[in-house]
Amino acid sequence: MTEPKADIALIGLAVMGQNLILNMNDHGFVVVAYNRTVAKVDEFLAKEAKGTNVIGAHSIEEMVGLLKRPRRVMMLVKAGSAVDDFIEQVIPYLEPGDIIIDGGNSLFEDTIRRTKYVESKGFLYVGSGVSGGEEGARNGPSLMPGGSPAAWPHIKDIFQKISAKVDGGAPCCDWVGENGSGHFVKMVHNGIEYGDMQLIGEAYQLMKEGLGMTADEMSAVFKEWNQGDLDSYLIEITTGILAFKDTDGQPLVDKILDKAGQKGTGKWTVMSSMELAIPVTLIAEAVYSRCVSALKDERVAAAKKLKGPRPKISGDRAKFVEDIRRALYASKIVSYTQGYMLMRAAAEQYQWHLNYGGIALMWRGGCIIRSRFLGKIKEAFDNHPKLNNLLLDNFFRAAIKDSQRSWRNVVAVAAKKGIPTPAFGTALNFYDAYRCPRLPANLLQAQRDYFGAHTYERVDQPRGQFFHTNWTGHGGDVSSSTYNA
Repeated sequence: MTEPKADIALIGLAVMGQNLILNMNDHGFVVVAYNRTVAKVDEFLAKEAKGTNVIGAHSIEEMVGLLKRPRRVMMLVKAGSAVDDFIEQVIPYLEPGDIIIDGGNSLFEDTIRRTKYVESKGFLYVGSGVSGGEEGARNGPSLMPGGSPAAWPHIKDIFQKISAKVDGGAPCCDWVGENGSGHFVKMVHNGIEYGDMQLIGEAYQLMKEGLGMTADEMSAVFKEWNQGDLDSYLIEITTGILAFKDTDGQPLVDKILDKAGQKGTGKWTVMSSMELAIPVTLIAEAVYSRCVSALKDERVAAAKKLKGPRPKISGDRAKFVEDIRRALYASKIVSYTQGYMLMRAAAEQYQWHLNYGGIALMWRGGCIIRSRFLGKIKEAFDNHPKLNNLLLDNFFRAAIKDSQRSWRNVVAVAAKKGIPTPAFGTALNFYDAYRCPRLPANLLQAQRDYFGAHTYERVDQPRGQFFHTNWTGHGGDVSSSTYNA
């Protein structure tokens, strides 16, 4: 019997799995590669992994037998039943204290269930967000591990060495928290990614349809923006996309069908926000905007019948472009504010101990939403660990104040010109609602009590006391039970 010599096993040899294995190999770790279709193992060893220290395994038993203790088995397979299937296949060969890691985009509730199940068998479980796509997996992803806390000391060295680095070598990876917290944080990351992409799309639409700018002109604008506060991976790649020419010399972006796809993590974020009663309105609008884009044929037909104003925006073009930049920055602040509100509510609901500044650092490099902006979020939580809302941080409060006139102008002009800006608009509406000391919910509660006897609280009585009124004089005085969304 050969002496176990591998540090970690990885199941799943799609491009993300292959690249993560090669990344681990580069950092001096011996990896066992396994795939359900075992022919792919031999193919990987003969091609991409040729000349490396990667070991191939042709069965789960062989794979586990090659691992040093405690054994670390990582899966990068499709979320859902495939994860449960592999857990059942691996468990018979493990010993107490061995670790199973899911690096896929699993729903956090599944990770909560799996952590409990695997721990009940005497093993440790980790659900880790992995962000950065193929390039990140190969050269340094952002990693967001959560699950069994006892597993962290045994995977910390591998995870932090292969992760992206920022600020002079700080790893974009740290322990997130208990059971499903790592996958929850990755889900929120993806939701914020939806929001960032939608905001950039709306800025593009305003410049293209409103100001009549060419793709090259817009590329130059985004390139300039990437030198300042909006410096980020998504702005950077937008610069390149707008400059890219098709074989006929025309901008390729103009030839791409305006129908967006989605894999579901944005939807999960919105569904979770509903469950936790947190208004992540911008991410919701980003998800729904993709749904509207999918109605391509209906939109083309409707455009011939539903009339609106001409989208042309006149006046000082450079000034309005600067207004768009400020509106984008202010809206982005709101998006991240809402994402952090959601994580805080989830931490309370599931008893997670999340490090909010640490999460911002994990997102500073390697991942899709990496940006200069995240450094300011880390500073905000470093200065005030119990910060309730990012909008109340001095830096972000000042940034909103500086951007507010431009932000309002962009939303107003877009409405007047019939250019849809759902994310810009909902961000501004949330800001105004959050700073409003009295909303019309008093009338809403009166309506609920009128038709359903749902009761209400009074401003002249202590909070927590509920009242019902017989509004018509001929209804009853019995109230319905009170409940919160």
